[in-house]
Amino acid sequence: MDLARLLSLLFIFCWFSASSAGPGKGRGFFGQIDPEDSDKVIVDEDVSAALRSNLTTVFIPVVYIIVFAVGLPANCMAIWVFLFRTKKKHPSSIYMANLALADLLFVIWTPLKIAYHFNGNNWIYGEPLCKVLISFFYGNMYCSILFIACLSVQRYWVVAHPLSHQRKNNKVAVGVSVAIWAFIWLTTTPLYLYNHTAKLKEPNITTCHDVSVIKDPLNPFSSIQLPFYYFIFMGLVVFLVPCIAIVIAYIMLLRALGHSMEDSTAAKNRQKAVVLIVVVLVTFLVCFIPSNIMLVVHYSLLKDGEINNGYSFYLSTLCLASLNSCLDPFIYYFVSEDFRDHVKNTLLCRSSRTVERMRVSFSSMKYSRKSKSYVSDTGTTQSSTC
Repeated sequence: MDLARLLSLLFIFCWFSASSAGPGKGRGFFGQIDPEDSDKVIVDEDVSAALRSNLTTVFIPVVYIIVFAVGLPANCMAIWVFLFRTKKKHPSSIYMANLALADLLFVIWTPLKIAYHFNGNNWIYGEPLCKVLISFFYGNMYCSILFIACLSVQRYWVVAHPLSHQRKNNKVAVGVSVAIWAFIWLTTTPLYLYNHTAKLKEPNITTCHDVSVIKDPLNPFSSIQLPFYYFIFMGLVVFLVPCIAIVIAYIMLLRALGHSMEDSTAAKNRQKAVVLIVVVLVTFLVCFIPSNIMLVVHYSLLKDGEINNGYSFYLSTLCLASLNSCLDPFIYYFVSEDFRDHVKNTLLCRSSRTVERMRVSFSSMKYSRKSKSYVSDTGTTQSSTC
């Protein structure tokens, strides 16, 4: 089954989940201003029950705990390796370092999300901090998509043009990375232009990015016009275009590996490419594709005043989108052999000088298959086992 057909089936599944939810199931968090108190928002009983459900108060914070527990050390380790262990910088390491930084900037804010959901979806940190949290959440998601696309294109370029000038490519990678950060900074600005918190009358809590306040039920689009256009643009441009670029890059990568190398070398590199493609595909299937489809579906239905808009599935996909901060380090692991070696040496507390000495020592020895040992030029025999 090709990727286009898979995306179509997933979109149909998401649309069916959003549009055919029965009463009281998957209802959108649709709030209206209280006529007796303009500072309060009224929601129906189903929304109130959903805000107290195990989905929002148990499952979602548990996922964020996993993201924080795995993502924080993994991305800190990745940044440490790329900055202090990798001596020869190349475009892939530059893109991976920026990807790790984007993940780390999101992970450090997850304790606020954990506390928010464990506190019964009650946000006590104010509107400005809620905006910061939401901007880092979506900024990380779209930043990850763009850097993964750059990494995928770069992998193809290395195979197709192995003799390209390394220093020139590094400058291009730095320029592209700066452009992506500037673009993400600009595109997250609209998230600061409207309020994300809502003070509910019942239950007596303040939600953050959970309840869409509709001021005029007869004209709901006027209340969500900015987020609607924002997420439609980000879904169709910042998600779909890089996704197409990734698919094209991997198709060309596999073709290049099949035509330009010897059989043994091609088979080995082709296997590495397939592993990378599988890891990236899993990341997109779990994190990016469902969340971006449901963002478009959710706001498209909400602008028309549809209450049964699959909000439970939509909320779950946004939570799963945060898992990319845990899955991205696996991309580094499978993309770069140097990264794997540096991680192992770091975990074994080997300094860079020690690693270099070991490399020089083993490079001066000849391996004997009969004795399963290394024999130096002077005839000294050393065992290869640890």
